Amino acid sequence: MIEITTHQNYYIAKIKFAEANMEQSDLFKQEIINELDSGHTHILISFENVNYIDSSFLGALVTSLKHAMAMGGDIAVYGLNENISQLFELIRMNKVFKVFKDLPGSYQAGWIA
Repeated sequence: MIEITTHQNYYIAKIKFAEANMEQSDLFKQEIINELDSGHTHILISFENVNYIDSSFLGALVTSLKHAMAMGGDIAVYGLNENISQLFELIRMNKVFKVFKDLPGSYQAGWIA
């Protein structure tokens, strides 16, 4: 479902499916929360493979972010396609999550050192 890679004290979670919907939301949320609970409190989520996202998956993202913040951590996203990026702006998720165009953008912004 997701592939986790490590970069210093940050973790990159690559979503491996094209449709981020209700079918995947619970398992995705549990995988992210498991990573957070194991001490990986700063996670950058890659949406490079995702073409579609629904409200249940957005809810899983927000729940994961709340869990991270309660632990002193954070979750950011990158690689949103144009439609998902517009959706994030429309519902103001871009004010809730740090959103980067790509992985190098997160380095340049200083989110990943």
